[in-house]
Order: sequence, then C-alpha cells, then structure tokens
Amino acid sequence: MIKGKVISGDFKRVIVRQKSDAEIELGELLVAETEDTKILLQVFDLTYGSQLSQQNLELVSGLKLEEENNLELFDSDLRNYTLASLKPMLTLGKNTLCKSLPSFFSTVREVTKEDLSFLTQPKNPLLFGKLRSGSKALDLDISLQGDKVLSHHILISGTTGRGKSVLMSNLLWDCINNDYSGMLVLDPHDEYYGRNKLGLKDHNKKEKVSYYTSNNPPAGTMTLKINIKSIKPQHFSGVLNFSDPQKQALYTYYKHFGNEWVRSVVQERGIDGHDALFRKETLVVIKRQLMNVLDLNFANDEFTCNGIFDFNSGESTIKDICSELEQGKTSIIDTSNISSSAELLIGSLVSSEIFRRYKSYKMKGTLNEKPVISIVLEEAPRVLGKDVLEKGTNIFETIAREGRKFKIGLTAITQLPSLIPRKILANMNTKIILGIEMKAERQAIIESASQDLSEDERNIASLDKGEAIVSSNFSKFAIPVKIPFFDDVVKEQKKEYQQDFSGVI
Repeated sequence: MIKGKVISGDFKRVIVRQKSDAEIELGELLVAETEDTKILLQVFDLTYGSQLSQQNLELVSGLKLEEENNLELFDSDLRNYTLASLKPMLTLGKNTLCKSLPSFFSTVREVTKEDLSFLTQPKNPLLFGKLRSGSKALDLDISLQGDKVLSHHILISGTTGRGKSVLMSNLLWDCINNDYSGMLVLDPHDEYYGRNKLGLKDHNKKEKVSYYTSNNPPAGTMTLKINIKSIKPQHFSGVLNFSDPQKQALYTYYKHFGNEWVRSVVQERGIDGHDALFRKETLVVIKRQLMNVLDLNFANDEFTCNGIFDFNSGESTIKDICSELEQGKTSIIDTSNISSSAELLIGSLVSSEIFRRYKSYKMKGTLNEKPVISIVLEEAPRVLGKDVLEKGTNIFETIAREGRKFKIGLTAITQLPSLIPRKILANMNTKIILGIEMKAERQAIIESASQDLSEDERNIASLDKGEAIVSSNFSKFAIPVKIPFFDDVVKEQKKEYQQDFSGVI
C-alpha cells in the first residue's frame, strides 16, 4: 500500500507527505522505492502541513466551529495533509546500513514480510516476538543468536504494566526449547513457574525446569534450604552494607573459624590475639545484621533457624543448582517469601559458584563444551545501582564487566536504567526497550543503545503494552517487535504437540 511521497529533508530527517487515504504511525516501517533502490525507513515524528497560512486556517476553522457549516475554501485532500519524519535505516537488497537518501518524489509504501526476508533464523536462535511496524505485527519471527545475546548481557527496561514479565516469560520459554543456555531466575514475585496459572511448568520439556521454594513445594519440586556453612564473607558484597572495620572483622572470623565463622560471630566467640582489633560495637552490628538476613535466633546457647538458611540441611543446594545450569536447565528460585537481602544473598552464592566453575573450565580448555549461563535479575539497580557500587564491588558487577569471557551473562530488568552506571549500561549489548514514560529513563537508554536512537524519544514514549524495540550489537538495526501474550505461546505449543502426537498415532 502506498503511504506517501518523499518531498524534502536531509539524512537525519526525511520528510514524507502522507497520502490522504493512508495513515502513518509513529514507529512504522516504510520502504522508499525507486527503479533500482529500496531504502528501509522508520517514522519518528508526525506533524500537520497545509498550503493555507495559519491565519486562513484559523479563519476557516472558526467559521466551521462557530457557524456549524460545511464551508470548504479549498480541496482539503490537496491543501491540508500530514507530514511524517523518517530516518533511513537499511539499503534493502544489499542489506547494509543506509548511506544515501531516497530520490525526490520517490514513492513510500508500507513494509512487507518479503522486504525483510534476510532476517532469517540465526544459529542458536532466541525468539523475541514478531516484527512490528507501528502498531501492526507482521508474520515474521524476530530472533537473534541466543548464545551471543545472553553472554553479552540483556537489559529489559520499561514502565510498570508494559509487559516486562510477559517478555521474560517468553524468553525463558524459548530458552527451554533450546540446549545452548542455562537460566538462573531469582523470582521475587513467584510468577514464572506458574503455581496457579500457566507457566514454565507447562512446557513440553518440563524436565528442563527446576523450581526451589520455601512455600509448600508442589510435587516434583525442591524445598529451598541453604546451609549456612556454604556462606563466605564475600557473598555479602552488594547484599549488606558493612563498613571497612566490619568487613575486616568478617574476614578475620572466616580466616580463624572457617565454615563455622557465622556461628562464631553470633556466639561472640573471641579470637586469641585479635580481641583488641575490633570494637565491641562493631561485632554487635555484624551479629545483628547476620541474624537478621539469615533469620536466626540465638538463646540459651542454642540456635533456631527460622527461614531458608540452616546449619543442618541444604548442604548440596548451591551445587545442585549450578549443576542444573551446566546441563542447560532453567532453575527458578522462588524468593517471594524472603527478604530482599536474603534473595540477593542466594543470587550471590549461586552466581559466585557458577562463575568460579566457568573460570576453571576456561583454564582447562573445556569452556566451549558448556552452555551459556544467564542470571535473571529483577530490579537490577539493587546490585548494579550507582549508590550500591560506590560502596564496593559485587559478583554481579564482576559478571557485568567480565562475564562474557566466561560465557556468563546478566539479564537485568528495571524500570530505572538511569540508576545503573553508564559503563555497565554500555556493557549490556542487547537492550529490549518497552514503553518508558519518564524522560530521564528514556535518555539513559537512548545514550547507551547499540544503534542511534536519538530521534526515537517520542517513539519509545508511545510504545503500548507488548510493544518493544530491540537494540543489539547482533542486529543491523533497532528492530521493533510485538511481544505475544505468554498464554498464547503456551497454548500454541500444546496445540502443535497434540497435532504431532496425533500424527504419530
């Protein structure tokens, strides 16, 4: 369908006059076509145009408004129109970044599936959704190379209610379909497994999904218990805010008592020759924080473990989770019934162990045999925020900086990307941008995107629920996508499975 004609502009902004019986939307993909060239463009702004002066427009509108008549001084289709501002993206056919302008008065039409047939399935595909042009979804799957995307970090950003959880559920579902990745999911809302709704438990390959919870584990799932002896002082980096003297006390206790260091701190056991190094107030604060995050009580020389951390059980939990990840499984940890600090401590324990293992595999030359691992972090600024990192590094920042060398990446989810330092944002090589209302947050994303999104602020602000832009180092251009409803994805797979099964019979 013809949408308009190129009439003016420059390389940054190509101006198209919209055809009177057509409609052009923000974010829409259009093709400027001449005899030997096709250029893909995208709409980033819309304005009114008219052959009438502003004074005459005000006169005509006043007469029509106040007199309630059908006065027309000129042919409205010819004299009044819409102007669309477009940015060149690709030269189709060559499928290279655009370096030229479309011809004057070249026809601009809507994009078709055939125009983008070069967007074929990559190796180890990770499916994001359908290609979107404006608000219209085309029947063309958008996938990028999953092992590269996941190991080089993903940032998912959008305002509440725009579809971040649905998108994450879809990505996890697709990862289970494949064998190139293991996914660690810290789930503070217990929404991905699907206790009482459709979820990852309903996947045809449910054997690739493990679920840990402290809240009445369903049949076939695991009780979340972690042995306190597996905790080391460094696991609290980014979790609890210890001062330098308190950190020194932690490491001294660990060096002296080994895996009994937490018990020794709570029992206020002295260290020969070191008692004068630590003020009593320092040890009291450490004891209080440890007991709080580990949910411990200590009275009459006896410990009571009230939560998921225990002295007598959970010895193999961290190792079991890491082994599952190495087998390309998705491990979901339900943290909805525990504190934010306890959740981050679990994440730190698992992430530190898998990072240690993968560094060892690289030294041995066996890393290529292992799947890529991605760690899903909800509310990512809790561990990657500027204020947190100013107080010291943590395993998540280490993975953000170095993880790609060891096939470990982060999938960071946040409403507030501006809270994350620019260096870390720049390391997030794939950004999935949903609707963002706040200007500061849009700007943080635009400045760190893999493609030039400087003209896309209105486009990002206008993204509706389930609409997104994927900006990635592994894509030639920022791809607009439509995210399917998760329930529809589940039902479609079940339908296909039933059809395949009936065909076998």
